[in-house]
Amino acid sequence: MKPFGITVGDPCGIGPEITLKALHASPDYQKQALLFGSRSILSYYAQRLGYRFNFNTIDTLADWDERAINIYDPLPVEVSRIPIGNVSVIGGEIAFQSVRSAIEFAVRKEIRSVVTAPLNKEALHLSGHPFAGHTEIFAAYTHGSSYTMLLFSDALKVIHVSTHVSLRQACDACTKARVLEVIRLAHQTMQKIGYAHPRIAVSGLNPHAGEHGLFGTEEIEQIMPAVEQARADGLEVEGPIPPDTVFIRALKGVWDIVVVMYHDQGHIPLKMLAFDSGVNITVGLDVIRTSVDHGTAFDIADKLVAKEESLLKAIEIGMRL
Repeated sequence: MKPFGITVGDPCGIGPEITLKALHASPDYQKQALLFGSRSILSYYAQRLGYRFNFNTIDTLADWDERAINIYDPLPVEVSRIPIGNVSVIGGEIAFQSVRSAIEFAVRKEIRSVVTAPLNKEALHLSGHPFAGHTEIFAAYTHGSSYTMLLFSDALKVIHVSTHVSLRQACDACTKARVLEVIRLAHQTMQKIGYAHPRIAVSGLNPHAGEHGLFGTEEIEQIMPAVEQARADGLEVEGPIPPDTVFIRALKGVWDIVVVMYHDQGHIPLKMLAFDSGVNITVGLDVIRTSVDHGTAFDIADKLVAKEESLLKAIEIGMRL
């Protein structure tokens, strides 16, 4: 079986810790995972956690050692150069090179999926890589006519029409073509996860879903036509639903997934419900990528209190995809 990749994320954050905790919690993954990141920081955390892991650094899969945890280290540095708990150029560079390397392995079909631990956007930019986040990096170096972010938890699932743009830009992005595209991505991805006939809700953009044009016309001019087209294509979809009630009804089981119009509309309810176990999935590309749905948490780095549940869930969902 092909290995799957785990990018360890910004070495100054909790990524190395939760990666090793996840592998310790699920020993079967130790033989299947190829880690992308700094070997020195992983060795440091293994010692801190008291794990007797055997690490093997590889350049190609020909170097694979089934008795060890295999690592591809794109930028070897001494652990003393890594300022744990702080935003840094070296942290951003290691995080970026780790993701880029994992994508290259995935595009060559040498690994079957990529699971990403968190990187820090400020550090990424300081190191000269002006991406908004993982989603945009994967979009730049993989292939696909359309893509978006889907947040998955046992309680709630949401998929985004827009993500890392300003709220003003998000309103402009709410077009019939884009909403229809995301409805279709929601349907396709939920089927891959195991939902034979996914029930999809589409949120409104404005208060009360526009109240028949009183509070905005995007629902009438853009969202409703997209929903009607999706229905005509045979998809089970409803909307636009007022944003202040759609998530409650989804939690009660009326729908399987909610199409949201912008970043915070989806992130706030999901993080309230599943901060430690939510999974971020980039959908629509030719590389399977899942991720934790939390940040680098520099404030607790090296305190050994970070939780690995979200990373374990991301690995599970990646395998299901």
